[in-house]
Amino acid sequence: MGAISEPLTLKAGALEVGLVPHIGGSVSALRWRGIDLMRRLSNADLDAGNVLGVAMFPMTPYANRIAGNTFEFGGKRWQVLPNNPPEKFNVHGSGWQHAWTVTEAGTADATLSLDIAAGADPYSYRATQAFSVSEEGLGVTMTMTNTGPVPLPFGFGLHPWFDRDPDVTLQFEGKRFYLEEPDGISGDPVTLPPELDFAEARPLPGGWRNNDYGGWGGEATIRFPGRGAGLCIKADPVFKHLMLYADPAKPYFCVEPQTNASGAFNRGRWDDPDEGVIVLAPGESAAGTVRFAPFALEP
Repeated sequence: MGAISEPLTLKAGALEVGLVPHIGGSVSALRWRGIDLMRRLSNADLDAGNVLGVAMFPMTPYANRIAGNTFEFGGKRWQVLPNNPPEKFNVHGSGWQHAWTVTEAGTADATLSLDIAAGADPYSYRATQAFSVSEEGLGVTMTMTNTGPVPLPFGFGLHPWFDRDPDVTLQFEGKRFYLEEPDGISGDPVTLPPELDFAEARPLPGGWRNNDYGGWGGEATIRFPGRGAGLCIKADPVFKHLMLYADPAKPYFCVEPQTNASGAFNRGRWDDPDEGVIVLAPGESAAGTVRFAPFALEP
């Protein structure tokens, strides 16, 4: 199939998932029983190719920001470029800003791939997303391969958007809360205080949140009572972190499973399992699956 691929629709039972490979290898919609359970890509954003309007995009070859656009690894300083003006720092890597290739496609399954060669950024990699739709839900298996000549630190994740209904609730378990520094940079981790804990389902916070939860238990549940449905997110253990973005001024919020801690590339603790950074030698790969399972809510 060609490098620029038309939108795809995957279906199984009551579940319908739209893909827009040419817009960052993104999901355009996740609908169950006719109910949108992610923010749907609008026709205007589809026509404009606006990746910031999609339902979900991939984060490769790392998640979140790199402060100063530099990090030190292997005795060398590596530089990345700012990629989301007017932001100063690189955010979510490069994958979301490229068209992906459809390598396989069926009625309920599709695989997208992306090959990046190092240029101004140091990373050469191959990433794939294998989408599988069943009556139980959507599974996305991400694979990351270092195709460059030297070992480098990697990470990956998924960045979904959800509509901020007035009655929406969120529930997940975490162990640490990373403070936020200027320009969206992740700061020091602190012990999770009760006011910031979502172990029990609760409404979204009334104030700004743009924070990583470390030691994530691998499951998150979003409920939309007014829609009569919810979505359970279950991720493989490689996804050690969950990012929560919630701006009360915006009609959406984000709950993002990711392997690496936000800010980990600047802290440089490459062997710390809590940081979740995956160092890949040339030719090495890492993979993990995130599942999105819709469910009905009693009226």
